[in-house]
Amino acid sequence: MQPYSSFRCYNSCMTLLEITYQLQSPLSHEQLSKLGEFANTYGLRRISVDESNSQVTMEYDASRLRETQIAHVLGLAGISIAQVLQTSPAAADPLPLGKASLPR
Repeated sequence: MQPYSSFRCYNSCMTLLEITYQLQSPLSHEQLSKLGEFANTYGLRRISVDESNSQVTMEYDASRLRETQIAHVLGLAGISIAQVLQTSPAAADPLPLGKASLPR
């Protein structure tokens, strides 16, 4: 059996992306508390809040979450997004989808 220190929580196959949102207003204490409740969401790795610029940055595993789910987490916390400021490459849709077709 391997020693505990050799186990890894995240594997090398993850696709880590980061997205920064401009918020419509600074976060209240209640919104920060609600956002903290999502800190253990599976696939959400890091949340950074820039209070002076009313921005929030989230790092997530794109193999587990999509950008729309990250925005949904913010909405559940009552946080209004003004705009997306910055995304990692391919963050808008990291999983390309082709046209669906039925077999003949």
